[in-house]
Amino acid sequence: MPHAAPAPIDPQRAVIIPSYNSGPLLERTVRSVLAFWRPIVVILDGSTDGSGAPVVELSRTEPGLHVLTHTGNAGKGSAVYAALNFAADRCWTHAAVFDADGQHEAADLPRFMQASRENPAAMVMGTPVFGPDAPPIRVLGHRVADFWARLETPGTHLGDSLFGFRVYPVLPAVKVMHDTRAGRGFDFDTQLAVRLAWAGLPIINLATPVRYRRSGGNGVSHFHYLRDNLLLIRTHASLLLHAPARYRRLIAGNKTRPA
Repeated sequence: MPHAAPAPIDPQRAVIIPSYNSGPLLERTVRSVLAFWRPIVVILDGSTDGSGAPVVELSRTEPGLHVLTHTGNAGKGSAVYAALNFAADRCWTHAAVFDADGQHEAADLPRFMQASRENPAAMVMGTPVFGPDAPPIRVLGHRVADFWARLETPGTHLGDSLFGFRVYPVLPAVKVMHDTRAGRGFDFDTQLAVRLAWAGLPIINLATPVRYRRSGGNGVSHFHYLRDNLLLIRTHASLLLHAPARYRRLIAGNKTRPA
């Protein structure tokens, strides 16, 4: 059976895969994405488990696969920010952020990128379709976080505030990250989505499956319930402090519209 032709290199839109000790899932995820999209930027955020070595080796033979390295673990937001700057330097206009842990559906990348092409000013947000493998506490966590994020972004159509599969316009995302020191860790997805909504970006929400894998030989979850939930509580408390300004602008805009 002949091998499928590799995905062509898109001149404007890239995929960013941040990774910290993702185990063998990293290489599998990269190979799955290569079948549907190039270029790819993998950012090894201080990994110590050797998971980056096969991807570095793969980048020597796969056109459009780039690998960046942080010597220490700086956090997901810092890793994505570095990759967004890498994309901006190459004049790529949009970037899809895609988790390294095998949760997302690589076959959905062309659909997300097409939505971005048709709406280049928009942030395209994945809406997770949870299966029976989803831990109930994680599903509940998404629901609670989304409730607060929607309070913080009145008048928008903000979707899931925690789901990591999204397409961002590169320059607005870089500007938002440059203008705040927040969002460098696990709070990245929430901070950037809310702040881009505040900046007035249109939002497109697309449903996509999400898989949850057991830890062990297939990779490790770095989500810590206490630490990361405390961070999210602080994140939403901070965002809520700034949300009234958004409410005032929304009310002022409604008053100026003709009856």
